Amino acid sequence: MLWRACRGNVFLRQAEIETPLEDPSTGDQVYKSVFIIFFQGDQLKTRVKKICEGFRATLYPCPEAPTDRREMAMGVMTRIEDLNTVLGQTQDHRHRVLVAAAKNIKNWFIKVRKIKAIYHTLNLFNLDVTQKCLIAECWVPVLDLENIQLALRRGTERSGSSVPPILNRMDTPEDPPTYNHTNKFTNAFQVLIDAYGVASYREMNPAPYTIITFPFLFSVMFGDLGHGIILTLFAMWMIIKEKPLAAKKSDNEIWNIFFGGRYLILLMGIFSIYTGFIYNDVFSKSFNVFGSHWQATNLTVKNIKILPFEVTLDPATAQFKGTPYPVGVDPIWQLAGNKIIFLNSFKMKISIILGIIHMLFGVTMSLLNMRYFNQTLNIFFDFIPQVIFLCFLFLYMCIMMFIKWFKYYASNAKADFTVGTRCAPSILITFINMILNKENVVEPGCDQEMYPGQDALQKFLFICAMLCIPWMLLAKPVYIMRQRKQKELHYQITTPRENGDAEAMHNNTAAPPTQHGGGHGGHGGEDSTTGDIFITQAIHTIEYVLGSVSHTASYLRLWALSLAHAQLSEVLWSMVLNKGLIVDGWFGGIALYVIFAFWGTLTISILVLMEGLSAFLHTLRLHWVEFQSKFYDGNGYAFQPFAFETIIDTGGVHSGED
Repeated sequence: MLWRACRGNVFLRQAEIETPLEDPSTGDQVYKSVFIIFFQGDQLKTRVKKICEGFRATLYPCPEAPTDRREMAMGVMTRIEDLNTVLGQTQDHRHRVLVAAAKNIKNWFIKVRKIKAIYHTLNLFNLDVTQKCLIAECWVPVLDLENIQLALRRGTERSGSSVPPILNRMDTPEDPPTYNHTNKFTNAFQVLIDAYGVASYREMNPAPYTIITFPFLFSVMFGDLGHGIILTLFAMWMIIKEKPLAAKKSDNEIWNIFFGGRYLILLMGIFSIYTGFIYNDVFSKSFNVFGSHWQATNLTVKNIKILPFEVTLDPATAQFKGTPYPVGVDPIWQLAGNKIIFLNSFKMKISIILGIIHMLFGVTMSLLNMRYFNQTLNIFFDFIPQVIFLCFLFLYMCIMMFIKWFKYYASNAKADFTVGTRCAPSILITFINMILNKENVVEPGCDQEMYPGQDALQKFLFICAMLCIPWMLLAKPVYIMRQRKQKELHYQITTPRENGDAEAMHNNTAAPPTQHGGGHGGHGGEDSTTGDIFITQAIHTIEYVLGSVSHTASYLRLWALSLAHAQLSEVLWSMVLNKGLIVDGWFGGIALYVIFAFWGTLTISILVLMEGLSAFLHTLRLHWVEFQSKFYDGNGYAFQPFAFETIIDTGGVHSGED
């Protein structure tokens, strides 16, 4: 551009600056070039300046004399040194100021958040101009009223105010929030319940009962003494290091979940140790604590080429001592080829029994809700038929399991009332025949019934259970309709006598007041309200009847996950750790060291973490769906008090709606 504009009458020299310079406006690192232009005359000077300004080049004066240029360069270097000195002193001063401020920055943040929260809350108050005071309406736990009175009085004394605070209880049509007082032990269980839904005001809270039922059902699926010890040790470490770990305030969400549920994990580990002791299962192996009650004679050996210790146990032929193992499962079942068949039958029946007990407990909890809220109709038309339906069908099935266990033995020599296992009926087939009203098919020479009068009793129980369905479906709506008609008739008769309006009775133009029956409010008219009641009752009836069947089957997950956990543990032992145990010589020690590390990694990652998470989620589902659906609505909202601790942890203030 210079060559064309000046027609070649300029002399240009340029050089690139290798070190990038910082742009003062943006702070970015940019590469620049320095250039010098020689020319003659003012006309060329004007052209050169315009071209440089067009390319946004910064121009600096250059004296003609060499001495002037040297003086100018020395002056520039002096100014640069002065500026570096000023910048260094400024940086040192800034560092000292920030170090001093860093000591108090946390306290300043806390004070600012507290002040913002206080003023935000004060903005929600109403100002009484005449009395020159602030008026507020808020929810307060009744048990803390005295503490609040003392706090208000203490605040008045410290502020030197002459106006005493006034605290009055008010009646409100709004539903109060739900406040459940928890501590660090019970908080994790309450969080599990609130994740399903916050309890309605004064509704039965299942959290205290979940403290026992949740880790127990988890341990039924996770029953391994070794894995339970790992869980317990991890939870105990978090509890022992509770204060320093809580002070770190980690942002890792997964770690916060583990740390918040440390007491829940502790109980799950302890219960898993107990069920592992009952299953006699330690990393897929068994402890022979009390000595096996089987003798090693007359045992049927099979698959000798594959595993010479795999035997089939049959108490009718093998030398069984006649008395069971004192606690838990006999360790010899670990070597039995029919171990899975035996444990499947045992765990499947135990799962159904635990499930029925758990559901019956949930239905019983609904009675406490009904009694507290004075829902007499629900007791007679919901609770009683629900209990009868559940007990006469599914609890009776559990009773048949116990009858089968006590009555049928492998040998006839046990007692006079016992018979052999050949005559033992299938509980599932017997229950299906009871529903379909069919006769049981038995082996020749065996009794048709498990006990005298079984067929007649089963028909009676089935008929009573079926009668409970129309009882739940129609009794309550019909009763409410009759009550409303009686009230409307009474209103039509009494209205003319009170108001003297006989024509109103004759023409039936006097509208009766809105009636509420059985806790169901009106929705704009009698027909719609009655229809809503029928629909609601039909939904509840269908849900309970079908749910009783599906929920009972759902508890079989206790057996399924327990079987899966035991089989995975056995696979890891036989396919991984056992490979290191069979290596001989000094090389076996090295191989065992490496293989044990690999086995331990797989055990922690798969059996403890993944299987533990799976058992945890299935246990959570059993409580949310199968247990809490019997009595828990969870339609409330949580009480959110003004607390500095919550404000500081969350780093903000409550919104205006809170």
